Amino acid sequence: MTVTRSVILGCGSYLPSQVLTNEELARKVDTSDEWIVQRTGIHERRIAAAGELTSHMAVHAARQALAHTHVDAQSIDLIVLATSTPDNTFPASAVAVQADLGITQGAAFDLQAVCSGFVFALATADGLLRSGAFKRALVIGSETFSRILDWTDRTTCVLFGDGAGAVVLEAQTQPGTREDRGLLTVHLRSDGRHKSKLYVDGGPSSTGTVGHLRMEGREVFRHAVAMITDVVEDAFKATGYTAADVDWFIPHQANKRIIDGSAHKLGIAPEKIVTTVDRHGNTSAASIPPTGASSAATCCCSRPWAAASPGARSWCAGDRPGDATTTANGSGRPVIVRRALCEFVLKPVDRLPTS
Repeated sequence: MTVTRSVILGCGSYLPSQVLTNEELARKVDTSDEWIVQRTGIHERRIAAAGELTSHMAVHAARQALAHTHVDAQSIDLIVLATSTPDNTFPASAVAVQADLGITQGAAFDLQAVCSGFVFALATADGLLRSGAFKRALVIGSETFSRILDWTDRTTCVLFGDGAGAVVLEAQTQPGTREDRGLLTVHLRSDGRHKSKLYVDGGPSSTGTVGHLRMEGREVFRHAVAMITDVVEDAFKATGYTAADVDWFIPHQANKRIIDGSAHKLGIAPEKIVTTVDRHGNTSAASIPPTGASSAATCCCSRPWAAASPGARSWCAGDRPGDATTTANGSGRPVIVRRALCEFVLKPVDRLPTS
């Protein structure tokens, strides 16, 4: 019995040109490169330029994704933009992206789920594609977190950066087995009891201001590892795959200690972990697609891969020989990726569309 799967055709990313290093931060707040690296693994992050908006970065990433897949923007009938830092309260930043791409049909909307935002957006687009209401989607994560940081708080301002990433997602008919290409399973969870552990102290209906990010770092770390592994294990159960089947683990890039702790608990070998947090910092909803684009794991793979973020996971898979020349551990050897774990699980397509 055949089924409809959402298949990632390709991806794109964008990072602002301004680099903010740990040494530069140490001249502004009471911190040091050694202190930041030891606790987070972060060496530098990117900061959006004055006048550079969330939608601008989203458009750059979307254009790159479209170019990578040789897909005409006019064939896109759905845009889902994950962001906690929109250009305006409304309209949605997604409609600005839609307009800049010259798209006048279909639907475009924002989705806010912070660090799990990209996976929530991917799951939302997947459901809409499989329903038959839409055929081809742009799923984007874009954030300007630098504009909601308290730059006097060394415990939070060192963690985050700005950036964007996008994937082109298409509904395709598959045989209905675990060897299908595309998004195989999604697991989304929320627990509002922990909202005080990571939040912004402002909003339209509360303070009438944007506010700043606040975090209980130790509590976030403790819960993140447990939540990531719990949901990934559910994804394994749903697909019949195990950690041994995974070629790439593409986690939300929050903190290298969280990433390494989660992979160790799941039994995923270090060389399978794809990381960019050392260069990008935590870009929230924008962290997974640039990480996949950076490693070429999502764009050029034929083995299953997986992605994970606190509260959300999905599983994907693919079956074409990979032409990626960057491995998870940066060895530069050619790789073939069939399964990757990215807080979502999918299999890429074996050939790109022509329109």
